[in-house]
Parts: sequence; C-alpha cells; structure tokens
Amino acid sequence: MQRYRKLTAATALVAAATLTLGACGGSDSGGSSSGAKTLRLWHYEGADSAMGIGWDRAIQIFKKEHPGVKVAFERKAFEQIQQNAGMIINSDQGPDIMEYNKGNATAGLLSSQGLLTDLSAEAKKRGWDKELSTSLQTTARYDERGVMGSGKWYGVPNYGEYVMVYYNKDLFDKYGVAVPSTLDEMTAAMDTFVSKGVTPLGMSGAEYPAGQLWYELAMSQADRTFVDDYQLYKSPVDFHSDPLKYGADTFADWVKKGYISKDSASLKAEDMGTAFISGKVPMIVSGSWWYGRFKSEIKFNWDSFNFPGNTFNAGSSGNIWVVPETSKAKDLAYDFIDITMRPEIQDLIGNNGGVPVAADPSKITDPKDQKLIENFNTISSNDGLAFYPDWPVPGYYDVLVAGFQGLINGSKTPNQVLDSIAKPYEEGVQEITGG
Repeated sequence: MQRYRKLTAATALVAAATLTLGACGGSDSGGSSSGAKTLRLWHYEGADSAMGIGWDRAIQIFKKEHPGVKVAFERKAFEQIQQNAGMIINSDQGPDIMEYNKGNATAGLLSSQGLLTDLSAEAKKRGWDKELSTSLQTTARYDERGVMGSGKWYGVPNYGEYVMVYYNKDLFDKYGVAVPSTLDEMTAAMDTFVSKGVTPLGMSGAEYPAGQLWYELAMSQADRTFVDDYQLYKSPVDFHSDPLKYGADTFADWVKKGYISKDSASLKAEDMGTAFISGKVPMIVSGSWWYGRFKSEIKFNWDSFNFPGNTFNAGSSGNIWVVPETSKAKDLAYDFIDITMRPEIQDLIGNNGGVPVAADPSKITDPKDQKLIENFNTISSNDGLAFYPDWPVPGYYDVLVAGFQGLINGSKTPNQVLDSIAKPYEEGVQEITGG
C-alpha cells in the first residue's frame, strides 16, 4: 500500500531514528536466532483494519506455541518506517520482523543493499512458493539490482490490495446517479454532481491519492507491455505520449471541471478518508486498505466498484513481511510469517474486509467482503495488477506528490508536471540498470 509523509530535514530523520531505536531498546533480544527469547515485531496497520485484526490473532497463536518467548510489538506510523527504514534496520537495535512496502524503490532497494534476509530456502521449506501465485510472488522476489519479479525471496505477502472507487450509495440515490461501468459514464456521473453544487471526488494532494488517480487514468489507455516498460524497465518510457500524457491531461481537466476541489491540494489521505466517512463526498479513488475502517465507521449506505472500464489497475500483493539481516530472532520471525499464512488468519482477514491470498471463499460470510475479494480476483485473473506509480525508482513518491499537488492547485500545467516527473524516473532507471 502507498501511504507516506515526507520528513524534510536530515536532522529530523536522524532524530526520529534515534528516538525509535532508543524506545525499543536492545538488551532483551536474545543472543541468537534459535535461542532468542524476544521477537521484535513492527507493523503499521490500524488495530481495526483487517490485517491488524488478523495479525493480532497471529500474535496470540505465536505466544501460545512459543511459551517463554516475548513478543515486543510496536505499531509504527507508515511514514516513519517508509522514510527511515534503511537507517533503522541497518542497526542491531531494529525489529526482528517488520511490515514493509513492496516494490523496487523500497524492499528492492534494501535487498540490493544487503539489508534484508534471503527467505528463499524458507519459502520452499514452508510452502509459501506454492501458496502464492506467480503474480503475487512478483513483489516477494528481487534480483541483484533490486528489481522485482525474479531472483531471491526477500519478503512474504499474506494479503492483496488494489485501488478502486468507493461511493456513497445514499448520495448516488439522492441525485439519481447510476454506478458507472465506463469512463464516459463516470464523467457523466460527476457532471451530475457538479450541476447540483456537489464536488464529486474527494482527493488528497499532499499524499498518495493524487498520483494514484493519475495512474488509474493512464491505465485506462495502457496495456501489459506499457506496465512492464514502466515498472520493469523493459523499454524506455515516453512521458509526453499516452498513456501518461492522457492521465495528466485528464486529471487537469477533472480539476478544471470541478470534479476535484483545488483546496484538496493541501489535504492528507486521512483528510480524504474522513471526509468520505462523514458522508461529505460521493466518491473517492483509493485502496482496499481503507475497507475495514470504512466497514466499521461508516453509518450510511456505501459500496465500491472497480475503476470503470479499466483492465489494469493499481494494485499488487499487499505489503510484505521482511526480516532484517540484523535480526536476532530469524527462526521466530519465520514461524510468525508462517502463522499469518494459515487458513484461520486468512479467513479472519477476509471476514474483516481484507483481501486474503489463501482464504477459503466459503468461509467469507459478508456479501460485501465477498465482493471485495471477487473484484480483486477479477483484476488478478485478467493479469490486471499494474503495481503503483511510485514504485519504479527510489524517492519517486515525493516526486509524484509534488507534481500532482501542483496540478491540483494550478501552479503547474500537465506538461510541466510530466517534465518534472520524467527526469527523476529516467535518472533512477539508469542508476538501477546501469544503462
């Protein structure tokens, strides 16, 4: 999943890492992997999210099956781990197992730097290589350059995720708007809302949602060849031609037409999500990571649909469990990962609004949860998981945020945005590939 916040000062990064490491201490981690008496576990899922619920249960099972072993669990901010991960896990005082963002720019980068443990032998021994489909393994495996899709296992996902459209059924009914099945129908629906004085699409320009909307729009004109070129460097990418140009031009047009508020340029993802929860906006385009929270907090009628007309959508396996090379409890970490792959945990994730990778569909009881999983399976079965726009190169997330924030507030034209995101991409690809 793509949720971040930029820490701008180098001193702030150092201070944050120092505070983090100092808070968790290092005296009771155990002397070796096999003899460790503490498993230090970090993740950033909310307590009421599907994954948070599932992993809390996994911790209970782990404790029962490992008497005498303490689980030192800390729930971290996503941004804290995203910005400081390399510094944190390059220390012997970091976690033994950690949820981390998948992709070339994150897990791939750390694997290429030798900071993550090679899990290949464990994947084969424990059958993870059989439980996860080839497409879901894409984000688990990285080559020596840190490029995903092949090579050694450096992480294990136990859920999937994808970007969709969440909508307020009560507002749709109030204004006589039908659920769109094509992009033309989507724009017609938004025209209806605008004509009634309602901004149809909630947005966050200060974090990931704007870049993901651009990517969804681009994917409406894309094929698998383009996705492989953009994400896996199969061929050079021209940012000033379609589909990327179409995405930027259409995004700007949506702002101009009032589908997206210019005020959203400064909003965080949390602002966008809470606006939807409060019933203030008819739609948001965002990920399945919101689903469990929406299910527990929203009081009106709501549902979701796949981005209309798209075969390709932002999405992938979920974030991955990684084991830092400095971990002092690797065997315990492997055991915990294995527990999260069990049917009990997979079914629990599915019944709380998550997208499990190995659940029994007959054990998913809520029709809305079933639909969430079915929609993901539709995308996945069509080879339609297109990953995320910020994945290709390190540091690209901040580049995209700045670019599309400028598009929302009107300080940049589509061409200027494409200029600003093309150069860092090209330089990053050259650095990774040596070409």
